[in-house]
Amino acid sequence: MSIDSTQSLFVSGLQHAYYTEQRLLDALEELETSSSNEELQSGFAEHREETQIHIDRIEDVFEQLDADAEAKEDPVVEGMIEAHEEFMDQDPSEQAIDRFNIAAGQKSEHYEIAVYGNLIPMADQIGMDDAAETLEQTLREEQDELETLSEIGEQFDYEELEAAG
Repeated sequence: MSIDSTQSLFVSGLQHAYYTEQRLLDALEELETSSSNEELQSGFAEHREETQIHIDRIEDVFEQLDADAEAKEDPVVEGMIEAHEEFMDQDPSEQAIDRFNIAAGQKSEHYEIAVYGNLIPMADQIGMDDAAETLEQTLREEQDELETLSEIGEQFDYEELEAAG
């Protein structure tokens, strides 16, 4: 597909968003199981459920476009997942894993916020008001998750991390 219009750019971005949400669905399970902090585990589990809803919403937008839901690989997401795998290969302490997972979650939320923040005005531009509203709802949820992770990060006990080292 040639990207030569706002609509084709929107579809391409939507395909990347679809891929991102699908890959992060699995990554959130890894973040949940590798974390030792119960609040963090619970947050990742809840966001995983929310991520499935995000996937369903993107499929709805594809349907509104009368297009097949198709995912396009996103190298940014692959890089974040690879960074987590490399970190875990270093045999970190539980506390280091928790802090790394907070940061990993924040990075992915920032990225998703950028993705949806760019898709919404394109949906508006091509007259897809319902799609824009759907994506706006997802954007707000990603912003809420970032805020939650930031609060957990602010409360992180660095003394416990130092004691583990």
